[in-house]
Amino acid sequence: MNELLAIAFWVSLLSIGHSYLFYPLLLRWLARGKKENQIVYSSEEAWPPVSVIMSAYNEQSVIRQKMDSLLHLDYPQGKLRFYIGSDCSTDRTNTIIEEYASRNPHLHFFPFSERRGKPGVINELTARAEEKQGKNKDHVFVITDASVMMDPHCLKALVRHFKNQEVDIVDAHMIHVGMREDGISRAEDEYISSEVGLKHREGLAWGKMIGPFGGCYAVRASRFSRVPPNFLVDDFYITMKVFEQGGKAISDLEATCREPVSHELREEFRRKARISAGNFQNLTTFTHLWWPPVRPLSFAFFSHKVLRWLGPFFIFAILLSSAILGFRGNLFYALLFSVMAGGLILLPLLDLLLNSLGVNILPLRGARYFVMMNLALLQGFINFIKGIRSNVWEPTKRNRPS
Repeated sequence: MNELLAIAFWVSLLSIGHSYLFYPLLLRWLARGKKENQIVYSSEEAWPPVSVIMSAYNEQSVIRQKMDSLLHLDYPQGKLRFYIGSDCSTDRTNTIIEEYASRNPHLHFFPFSERRGKPGVINELTARAEEKQGKNKDHVFVITDASVMMDPHCLKALVRHFKNQEVDIVDAHMIHVGMREDGISRAEDEYISSEVGLKHREGLAWGKMIGPFGGCYAVRASRFSRVPPNFLVDDFYITMKVFEQGGKAISDLEATCREPVSHELREEFRRKARISAGNFQNLTTFTHLWWPPVRPLSFAFFSHKVLRWLGPFFIFAILLSSAILGFRGNLFYALLFSVMAGGLILLPLLDLLLNSLGVNILPLRGARYFVMMNLALLQGFINFIKGIRSNVWEPTKRNRPS
């Protein structure tokens, strides 16, 4: 029995260590010296037609800035169309977008009268875009969120890779703005920044970036797949369907865009719990893509995503096995249990106390963020087990830069 508990302890600990430490280090080594695809379009006329797809819901605080950002994108005239859907917005979002649509004939606006969720809106808009420009390998969808401001060069940086017929998805480089010392925004930014680098190196090493961030990415129209009803994480689903068709996915660090990062712990927990439920949808739907983890795609999927999604269960196994072994007289495991339990409980509590006194220490905030993230994963798993009935939700409140 003690041997089984020790095996459970070390397998769980190594699984977490592999996903967060060893796998990123391995990717640094595998991607060293490699460069992005150098195939480029030779002339302005050669650039492919692009349809920018955007779902919006009650975005009146940012929608003008977003529309200006879209209309200032650098791309050949006549090659760019916008398809924007409002998911039954109840604020001034529709009125504002209609103003822009009336002045820009290449901007097509669809104010839906019933809520259908972001995936449902994307399905509708891509179908409209296909009617105009076709579902072919030379047509590119750029899917973006209302809260994400694209830099003028972002579109060309994304689309240039589609000259290479093997590339079917390109993710943008998300830069966070509006960080504050007293919330979790800096811890969130540190985590996302590490994810940006990891996904970029996955693309360099294997052409298998495991899912875009969702706020701004490009996908070849001929490889796009409709997202099923009630699916929560549409961007990951679309990427996995591309992999099923043999396509490649990469991340371009030069395709920059900006988004306010989350500040409030409660809001971010709610968002991550929802994403977690969608993660488990994808985990069970695409089991054949991550097991057994022996090919580049399955190894990357398993190492980067599956092990992290199972993190709460590994943590529970680590604490339970070390507690039992320690209770049975093994001082080594008793010490490990004390250190880990203390770290998971005392460090977040210390950060909470210091935060209330106006003292903010990033490593402590990172510890609280790590615990929150794994609790959100656990909540998402519970929601997944209960059954996902709708993909409609209220967007997370985010900081706005001053």
